[in-house]
Amino acid sequence: MNVMDIVRGTREYFVHVGNELRKSSWPTRGELIESTVVVVLSVVIFAAFVGVCDVVLVKLTRFLVR
Repeated sequence: MNVMDIVRGTREYFVHVGNELRKSSWPTRGELIESTVVVVLSVVIFAAFVGVCDVVLVKLTRFLVR
């Protein structure tokens, strides 16, 4: 494979990517904000759950080791 084949293949790849992106439906500003809020709240809730589990397991381990 020579350099020109690589350049041609790369160019074709980006042309196809551009064509596919034009077919995509993009979210409205409201949908984007709503989805972002859902993701941030989910991460906060999951982080709190993992934090509580960590504290409980540390206390349980210390209790069992003593």
